[in-house]
Amino acid sequence: MKRLTAASLCLAIALTLAACSSGPKKPQPADLGPAAQLMGVRQIWTASVGEGGSGFVPVHAGGRVYAAGATGVVAAINASTGADVWRLDLRTRLSTGVGSDGQTAAVITAENVLVAIADGESRWRVRLPARSFTPPLVAGGRVFVLTADRTVVAYDAANGARLWGQTRTGDPLTLNQPAALAAVGDTLVAGVSGRLVGLNPDNGSVRWESLVATSRGTNEVERLVDVVAPVGRIGANVCVRAYGAAVGCLDGVRGSVIWTKPAQGVVGVHGDDRLVFGSESNGTLLAWRRDSGEQAWTSERLKNRQLSAPLALGRVIAVGDGSGLVHVLSREDGSEMARLSTDGSAIVSQPLLAGDALVVMTARGALYAWRPE
Repeated sequence: MKRLTAASLCLAIALTLAACSSGPKKPQPADLGPAAQLMGVRQIWTASVGEGGSGFVPVHAGGRVYAAGATGVVAAINASTGADVWRLDLRTRLSTGVGSDGQTAAVITAENVLVAIADGESRWRVRLPARSFTPPLVAGGRVFVLTADRTVVAYDAANGARLWGQTRTGDPLTLNQPAALAAVGDTLVAGVSGRLVGLNPDNGSVRWESLVATSRGTNEVERLVDVVAPVGRIGANVCVRAYGAAVGCLDGVRGSVIWTKPAQGVVGVHGDDRLVFGSESNGTLLAWRRDSGEQAWTSERLKNRQLSAPLALGRVIAVGDGSGLVHVLSREDGSEMARLSTDGSAIVSQPLLAGDALVVMTARGALYAWRPE
């Protein structure tokens, strides 16, 4: 009987592997060829915080890069030199990256505990009502948290006192990736299902609510249209992506929709005062005109490379891929200006501008910083 059971198990595994191997193969990216040398870029430092992930996004505040790893390491790093300002091992797994205003840093553990850190020491902890995949937003002496049940909660950054909570209805499922959560002037903006909601940060009251995309599909998975991070903001003009459905720009003061366009990407957008840039789920790069939403250009050169959200940097944009490369491209047409290498693991979040340095974090938790020459 034991031999028969083992033989049956082996046969089942063999049949499963055969079925997988006979299925459609994953599209392969085209060869990039030699790297372009149209602009000089010099690596200035590296650091590490351990294992990363899609929600582990570094932030820049007060001349420091704040980063966290999934195993519990949180660090404040000098943005110019890469030296640790402080480093703390919380000795517990984290579910999100770090948020900071340069004074208080905050992370969320896998046990749904919000932890506030100041000067490298844990100052207070609060248990959250639900899981969160979005890094906390620290601003105006408060720590804002968006939980997976689509509740926004505000805590006092000094002592962790709960100030208010606002719950919005949405689809029963939520994405295991950061949702939109940003400060726009004196309004807190949060992504809730396919809507963007503007809240009063003092009391949580709703100032406006705008539809970016409508849920579609025949099941709960296909109807997921959460508004995802990062948010592309210039002044009060806020541009966002609804997961797998649309890209759009809104007035962050009144909440009025300026335009929306169908789009199939799964990560947020970024841009400048003229263009908004985004990567589709198949690796196609698109640029939309910020004022009208009309398409300015499209590029398939990085197709099938599992692109991160882009970052606009003056006359270029930077985007990471699934093999650990960072592509520096012309904002005018997406042509390559430079190509940067990391540790070979995926660039899992949007590149970061820290002062005059370009910073990325890999899936292995390594941080790389470059400066134009």
